[in-house]
Amino acid sequence: MDVLILVMLVAVGVWFLRSGEQRRRIALLGSFLGKYQIEALMENLTQGYLRALGEDDPARRQQILNMLNTAEQSVAQQFGSFATEFSRLDEAQTRVSKLGVALPFADRLFPKATFDVREAFRIHARGLADAASNELHRSPRDKAFTMSAELLLMQHTCHWFCRSLATASARTLVRHQTPYAQLVASVGPATRRDYEAMLRG
Repeated sequence: MDVLILVMLVAVGVWFLRSGEQRRRIALLGSFLGKYQIEALMENLTQGYLRALGEDDPARRQQILNMLNTAEQSVAQQFGSFATEFSRLDEAQTRVSKLGVALPFADRLFPKATFDVREAFRIHARGLADAASNELHRSPRDKAFTMSAELLLMQHTCHWFCRSLATASARTLVRHQTPYAQLVASVGPATRRDYEAMLRG
């Protein structure tokens, strides 16, 4: 019985420590993102892409996609500004554990199993800018697909920073029916290359 009580006390302690750390990270990220309309723009684009893909008339589909160009440019610019601001934080605040589950102080206990979310945000900023400018001359449909993937992977990183890899991946799967691996495979080649290199580092 004493062992069971001890295990329960340890579990409760870990839960409180983990919850406190997650609340601090959510507040930190929110203090930066709150200055922008990134979430609203992302929602607008996601709904717009779905509406366009549901159109049987090619001309109407193209018209909807053209109307989203301004929102694409805006979300890319705003996230770029956010990434620049966030990069001024100290590294101690921006290390993220690569472990599958959330453990309190994992970024300090296992420093080699971490990545710097500032670098991840820089990668996402470049990916969004590249997708919005469409320098690879993708078709409108492919551009929308790539932009969606870039946005969702960026969102996944935000949730990973605040919670854990497992939580972020589960949320993406439930809300967008997209496995994490498929998401990584769907972004632009430069984003995928730099993102995977960062996680290997």
